[in-house]
Amino acid sequence: MKGYWPAAWPGEDGGPRRLQAIEGHSLHARSGQLTAQSRDVLGGIMCIQRDAGELYFQGATIGPGSTGWVERIDPVTLECVARLDDLPAGPWWPGGMLAHANGDLYVTQGRWSHRVSADLELVASTELPRDRPYNSLLALDDGRLVMKDMSSDDELPSQLVVLDPDSMAITHRFDLPEGSIARLSATGNTVCVVGMHSVFALDVSDHVNEVGRIIYRTVRGQTFGWDAVLAGGSAWCLDNGLGTEAFSGSFVGQSSSAAPLHLVRLPWPPAFDGVAQLVDVCGAPGGIVANPPIISTAREGGDDVAVGYDSGHGVMTAWRWLAGSDQLEPLWHRDQNHAAHSIHYAMSGELVTFDYDLTRGVDQCVVLDIHTGEELGRVDTGSPIQSVVFPCPGWGRDCYVLSFTTLTRIAVR
Repeated sequence: MKGYWPAAWPGEDGGPRRLQAIEGHSLHARSGQLTAQSRDVLGGIMCIQRDAGELYFQGATIGPGSTGWVERIDPVTLECVARLDDLPAGPWWPGGMLAHANGDLYVTQGRWSHRVSADLELVASTELPRDRPYNSLLALDDGRLVMKDMSSDDELPSQLVVLDPDSMAITHRFDLPEGSIARLSATGNTVCVVGMHSVFALDVSDHVNEVGRIIYRTVRGQTFGWDAVLAGGSAWCLDNGLGTEAFSGSFVGQSSSAAPLHLVRLPWPPAFDGVAQLVDVCGAPGGIVANPPIISTAREGGDDVAVGYDSGHGVMTAWRWLAGSDQLEPLWHRDQNHAAHSIHYAMSGELVTFDYDLTRGVDQCVVLDIHTGEELGRVDTGSPIQSVVFPCPGWGRDCYVLSFTTLTRIAVR
């Protein structure tokens, strides 16, 4: 992650490949009890790490004419240490933040991108070309920033934008042939875009060039895919994203798609003649998601594991897979109302997930064994709505989980 600050979690999902994985330490939840300490905050989106003990929290006001904000928070008490308010944003959708290799923070929210110092002083801002939300940003290996506007309309497709991190000037634009809702992913300077029908590979060098494309929507009733995970020579995503803008506190029971929800796998980088593999998550018609799967490449003595979920039907399913092959063998299956991004502790195989309790109206944090699906610990987060956003690991046996109403530190006692 050459374009990022050398931290364990300097951007959403831990980095541009969206592995959602952390090395170096574990929760060891099996040997303790999960505890939760919460703070009510409206509009939170994500936390990221910079230096040891430096935890930054990003969010925005919700609604038309929104504005963004960034806090540095105490990693134990969650109290605000410093705050930057009133960053111009405009049309609302959850944006994003990263800690750049140059030491500054970059925030893209709405149709604006901002450069912010580690002391939370605004350095520079750029208004992005289109009056639509740009859902976050990535840093390439050379430090340049990439982002795109959201569109579900192929008549008004999305456009990739490249920014110089020093001047914040737009250096390149590339018009995509399709709309795209999903967030970008990248390996090096090759960007993955999940469009409304196809997955694109774009080489972002001196110019932006399309170097691969595969159609993934091949089933009647299937709807668009969300963020891709780039792992094991493949790009992985979940489909049936239609209707997620109608989120009303949870996705349980919601769907606008006629086909079953799939885990989608295709070669990365893709050629122009490749084929997408579709595997049913639960086989029931419909279903809905708004986020990526979890993909674990094998450690010594372990399995390669892919975990998908259907937030509408409240199901999680895992498969064992062989890198370089198209074999996916069912591994475990459980009923669980998970909808957010995750954290995979690679050393211990622990997976931080969520389970929305409809009866009590509270979201729970659930730690699973990624290889068996065994539940290792569970605790209420204090959030009255289901999380659909980004958790972040701590520096020890703790992590930070978010919803649009609540920030919570989960620790193992």
